[in-house]
Amino acid sequence: MKTTGSHAILDMLAESGVRHIFGNPGTTELPFMDALAADKRFQYILALHETPVMAIADGYAQASAGLGVVNLHVSCGLGNAMGMLYNAYREGTPLLVTAGQSDRRLALEEPILWGDMVSVAQPWTKWSYEVTRVQDVPTALRRAMQAALTPPTGPVFLSIPMDVQAEVAELETTVPPRLNTRTRPPVEALAKAAEVLAGAKNPAILAGSRVTERDAVAELVALAETLGAPVLSESGTTHGRLPFPADHPLYAIGLPLWSPEVRARLADYDVIFVVGMDLLRQYVYFEPWRAIPEHVRLVQLDEDQWQIGKNYPVEVGILGDTKCGLAELTELLRGRLTDAARATAVQRIEKARAVREQMKATLQSAAEKERSARPLTPLTLMTSIARVLPPDVAVVEEAVTTTNNMFERLGMLKNTTGYFGHRGWALGWGLGCAIGVQLAWPERPVLAMLGEGASMYGIQGLWTAAKYKIPVTFVICNNAQYQILKVGAGQIGLPQAKAGNFLGMDLAGPEVDFVSLARSLGVEAERIEDPAQLADRVRDSLAGDRPRLLDVPIQRGTPPRLNYG
Repeated sequence: MKTTGSHAILDMLAESGVRHIFGNPGTTELPFMDALAADKRFQYILALHETPVMAIADGYAQASAGLGVVNLHVSCGLGNAMGMLYNAYREGTPLLVTAGQSDRRLALEEPILWGDMVSVAQPWTKWSYEVTRVQDVPTALRRAMQAALTPPTGPVFLSIPMDVQAEVAELETTVPPRLNTRTRPPVEALAKAAEVLAGAKNPAILAGSRVTERDAVAELVALAETLGAPVLSESGTTHGRLPFPADHPLYAIGLPLWSPEVRARLADYDVIFVVGMDLLRQYVYFEPWRAIPEHVRLVQLDEDQWQIGKNYPVEVGILGDTKCGLAELTELLRGRLTDAARATAVQRIEKARAVREQMKATLQSAAEKERSARPLTPLTLMTSIARVLPPDVAVVEEAVTTTNNMFERLGMLKNTTGYFGHRGWALGWGLGCAIGVQLAWPERPVLAMLGEGASMYGIQGLWTAAKYKIPVTFVICNNAQYQILKVGAGQIGLPQAKAGNFLGMDLAGPEVDFVSLARSLGVEAERIEDPAQLADRVRDSLAGDRPRLLDVPIQRGTPPRLNYG
């Protein structure tokens, strides 16, 4: 069929089931945008800056479990988007990122806005390529989409020159069916893993985002209950998706942030089963720097061979599908456990249940004592909102020093699919991610818990929420500082930090007026200082049909540490 490069791309995307394209256009994208303007198969979602463009596409792809498609403006647009591309790379989000390149006939002149975008994008993509012939457009697109969607999933990048977009040629635009990537793990490795786990005196499970992303939560619950093993999720710096129901007695919340505390948390376990997580991605160097105690025997299941034994040697490594691997491992384990081991597993579950109930009671008691404090304490803010969360809520968190895994500690996140935490830590992600999640799940309420500093990196996304009537509830946890930097500086013993002298970490004088800022971008907003009023407003907003921002001032001290584990 004779067609242009741009129309070929649109035909192939439509055949692949893509219905949204996220972008901010420029001159080098004009042939593509002109073709898209007449194509009713897609909704183009415009954002005013590339940071929210990429974050919205990221959230949409994660929630929909499909391909997110992003169109950027040449070198400058890609440059603006790089922080969010880094996040997507760390998350393994399947994104197809495209950018218009200058006309090939001008390339030798090094024209304005031209640049080597392939080299720029390459470190944070699975594949990066510049299409230099219109005849190669279909092959490049098929290869890019398959690479993005095949485990380990991740972003890919195509640079497409302006003249290639407009050129007409005979092109074959057929798209093959999406690959079935369910690859069964080797039986021998599963049998060896079952043997090691069955012989454990005190086993534990470390679980990460890929459990949820591969629809394997139910299988992990079955394995944990068979062993009676506590399940710990990733620490706050990599705590992306929720791999285990937060109201389950065996959910032991997340790992601490620093290696000495991780070692202490894991010291009593003799065997640890690791699934769907990177073991480990640490944040700041502390001694002892090896976070996994040397006596621990590790069994690891993953679909990414790079992650198995990457940082810590494993006794058994299992390469294969997470869902299938967990199910078959559980069956093998049940056949090996003695009656005494089964009874011990039941006892562990009951003990864990009592510990969880005591933890919740302690948190609720502490929250009541702090309820009259003004500004609100982080605990008061979180417990007030927790009381009104609907069961199907989706929560996007980018306010790490305030949220502190509190919804999980209180057992409020029962539906594991609806949690999205920050993994790459390039700021500005949460606001846009929440918009993308809501776009993918219009039937579910979406709550974005945002720090005031992080939100300013992608605040332009509010305009997109207003324009397309995307009803996210944005809560700004406002302590007017980069608190995590202050805490981190204190914990590594920096002398000025210990004296309370911080440079460039306070966002006051002047403070950002989030209410006026949100309203200027078309989003209803108000400042809330009372916990009961906060709960009412959040409840009403989550049931509403338009975006709303709530600016909540909270206490501005600097805690000595962050208590994630």
